[in-house]
Amino acid sequence: QAQLVESGGGLVQAGGSLRLSCAASGRTFSSYGLGWFRQVPGKEREFVATISWNGGITYYADSVKGRFTISRDNAKNTVYLQMNSLKPEDTAAYYCTASARYRGGSYLLSDYDHWGQGTQVTVSS
Repeated sequence: QAQLVESGGGLVQAGGSLRLSCAASGRTFSSYGLGWFRQVPGKEREFVATISWNGGITYYADSVKGRFTISRDNAKNTVYLQMNSLKPEDTAAYYCTASARYRGGSYLLSDYDHWGQGTQVTVSS
């Protein structure tokens, strides 16, 4: 079965950096749009960043623009999220996701088909 597995989360002080990775297996996702979302318990899952199938288009939530960078390596079937200047409000479980239909990427939760299990990012104040 196709799987997405996130890694790289952890505890970091405000102002610090983390690099999240999402490795896909069971299927090649080189033609899929990819994205990152985050979620705090009791709240809706929130869009963070997306990238088109060839990496040519990226889009970010206003809350992370200028601090986070999404990238992908199709040869490794992997998508990354570089997170700099982290703030306490970035604390959440971070999920990677893939869309077969929206190859150019999307900021809508409902446009995605496959999801990872999440990795926790906690930013202390």
